[in-house]
Amino acid sequence: MTNLNYLIEKIKDWAIDRNLHTGDPAGQINKLFEEGGEIAKAFNKQNTEDLKDGIGDVIVVLTVLSLQLNLDITECVKLAYEEIKDRRGKLINGVFVKESDLE
Repeated sequence: MTNLNYLIEKIKDWAIDRNLHTGDPAGQINKLFEEGGEIAKAFNKQNTEDLKDGIGDVIVVLTVLSLQLNLDITECVKLAYEEIKDRRGKLINGVFVKESDLE
């Protein structure tokens, strides 16, 4: 198994080698939604390989976007985890609804 942090660093190197870190973040945001659509299509077709590819592509896009915005992707994920780690709620129709939204 390959360490995710190692792969993130490899993605950053790849993006910098291609000057993607200097690109317009709007392009990456558009790419993010394009990849999201591809994930939905793969999900609906129950195509596991395309799902894996789409999820991986989203990680690449978010990593490049974070470079363009001068943000640390690992810090972004850590902040998100800190926000959700103690969150309680329940699944409703397959969707997690946080406790504060149930009241």
